[in-house]
Amino acid sequence: MGGDARGGSEEHVPKLRLDELLGELQVRIDAVRGTRDRLHGLLEAVLSVGRELDLPQVLRSIVEAAVVLVDAEYGALGIISDDQTLSEFLTVGVDEAEQSEIGSSPSGHGLLGELIRHPEPLRLADLSVHPASSGFPAHHPPMNSFLGVPIRVRDEVFGNLYLTEKRSGRTFDAEDESVLSTLAVAAGVAIENARLYEETRLRERWQRASGTVTSMLLTGAPSADVMELIVDEARKIVSADMGLIAEGVPGEETLRPALAVGLGREQRNGLVLPTGDGFVGAALGAAEPVVSADIEHDSRPGEGEAHWTGLGPVVAVPLSAGGKPRGVLLLGRVAGGKPFGDVDTRPLLGFADQAALALELAERRRDTDQITLLQDRDRIARDLHDLAIQRLFAAGMTLQSTQRFMEHPEGSKRLTRTVDDLDDTIRIIRSTIFGLRTHGGGGRESEGLRARVSAVTGAPAASLGFQPALRIEGLVETDVPGDMADHVVAVLGEALSNVVRHSGAQAVDVRLQCAGGDLTLTVTDDGCGVPDDVARSGLRNIEERAVTLGGTLALGERPAGGGTRLVWRVPVGADGAAPGG
Repeated sequence: MGGDARGGSEEHVPKLRLDELLGELQVRIDAVRGTRDRLHGLLEAVLSVGRELDLPQVLRSIVEAAVVLVDAEYGALGIISDDQTLSEFLTVGVDEAEQSEIGSSPSGHGLLGELIRHPEPLRLADLSVHPASSGFPAHHPPMNSFLGVPIRVRDEVFGNLYLTEKRSGRTFDAEDESVLSTLAVAAGVAIENARLYEETRLRERWQRASGTVTSMLLTGAPSADVMELIVDEARKIVSADMGLIAEGVPGEETLRPALAVGLGREQRNGLVLPTGDGFVGAALGAAEPVVSADIEHDSRPGEGEAHWTGLGPVVAVPLSAGGKPRGVLLLGRVAGGKPFGDVDTRPLLGFADQAALALELAERRRDTDQITLLQDRDRIARDLHDLAIQRLFAAGMTLQSTQRFMEHPEGSKRLTRTVDDLDDTIRIIRSTIFGLRTHGGGGRESEGLRARVSAVTGAPAASLGFQPALRIEGLVETDVPGDMADHVVAVLGEALSNVVRHSGAQAVDVRLQCAGGDLTLTVTDDGCGVPDDVARSGLRNIEERAVTLGGTLALGERPAGGGTRLVWRVPVGADGAAPGG
C-alpha cells in the first residue's frame, strides 16, 4: 500500500506542474498577443496621421490616435508659440458644452508649462502632487494620472501631447510612454509634411493673386480697383478679418486710409494713423513684416487706438516705391484670433510692392491727366482767341460801319445795342480764356475764381435734386483780388446753404458779374422766402463781409414774385476791360 501511495503521489505532482506551466504559458501568450495588438494599433495610428495633408485635420487625428493607443479618457495637443505659450489647444474627451463652462483654453502655465520648459516625457500617477501643478478651473472634469510627451518637427519643439485618466483605472506605464513617444515622432513627420503642403498651396494662391493684380495694372484699370483687389486677395489668403491700405499725407507725419475692407471699414476709413514711434511707424521703417499677436495690448500702437478696436493679431508691411516708403498694408484678425505666422506673412512684402506700384501709377496717371487737361485748356483758349474773338470783332466792325447807312433812328439804336452786346461777349470770352490759362497749384484756393464759384454752385446739387444755374460775366479772374475772391466763395456757400436748408426751392440762379467798378453776386430762388423766425446769423456774416469791403447786401423777394433774391455788391475799382484784337 505504501508503494501504491507513493506511486499515486508521483503521478499527481507532474499534473500540478503541468497546470502551472500551462497557466504561465497562457499568460505569456496573452502578453504576446497584447503586445502584438498594441504594435498593430501603433502602426495603424502612424499610418492614419501620415495619411492626411490638411494641417488642422492632421493635428486632430494625432490627438484622437493618442487617446486610443494609451486608453486615455482625455487627450490634448498644445501648440507652442514664439513666446513659449500655447497658441492653440486641441482637446478630445471634452465636448463643447463642457469647454464652454470651463472657459478659455489654457495658455501654458502650471503643469502644462512644465513640458514647455522641459521638453521631455513626463509620467505621473497623480498630477496634483507635482510642484508645478496649479489646480483646475471651475467645472473642469477630475483628472489624476498624467502622461505628456513633446512633438518635435525636425529640431524644433512644435507642441506637446497631454493624456490624462487611463480608462482601466491604473496609471500610465513605461510601455504607454514608449508607445506615445513613438507616435510623437510620426506626428512630427506628418506635421512637417502638412506644413510643406500648406505652404505650397499658399504660395500658389499668392502667385495667382499676383498675376491677377499685374494683369489689372497692365490693362490700365483704375488704381482704386487695383488696391481693392490687393487688399481683398491678401485678406482672403491669410484669413484676415480686416484689410487696409494707408498712404502718406504730404507735409504731415500721418497716414490716411486709401482703402479699408472687412471688419469696421466705415470706422477705419475716417481715421488717421500717426507715423511716430508706434506700430505703424515701426512698419514704415522695417524691411520685413511687423507682427503683433494682440494689438490692443501691444506697447507700440501709439496714438489713434480707435483703429485697433476689435482687433487682436495684426501684421503690417511697408509700401515702398523707389526705395521710399509711402504707406502701409495692414491686415488684422478679430481679438482672440490665431496670430500671424511666417507662412502667412512671408509673401506679403512682394504683394505690398504691387500695392505701392498701384499707388505710384495712380499718381502718374493723375499727373498725365492733369497735363492733358491743361493742354486742352490752352488749345481751347487759343482757338477762342484766334477764331471766336476775331470773328466777333469783325462782326462788330461790320455793324459799326453799317450804322452810317441806317437812316431810321430805331434801327441805329438796335445796331448800337448789338455792338455793345458783342463787346460784352468779347469781355466774357477773354475772362474765360484767362480762367482756362490760370493753372493753380492743386489746392482749391489756388484755382481761379471762376472755377471756385463753379465748384461751390455745383456742390448742393445732390441735396437740392437739381443743378443751380450759373452765369459769370466780366473779367472776374483779372479784376477781382484774391482776398475778395475768398469772400465771394464764402458768401456764395452760405447763401446756397440757406437755400438748401430753408427754401424748398425748385430753381436757383446764381449770377456773378464784374462790371462798372463793382462785383455783384446775385442768388435767386423760387422757394418760400425768408421766414421771420429764422436765425439770421448767416445773413449777418454775409452783410459784415460786404461792409468790410465797402459794399452792401440787399435781401428781398425775387422780381417774378415768391422766393428770395440776395444781392451782394462790393466795389473793385475801375472797369479793367482789356482791348481786343
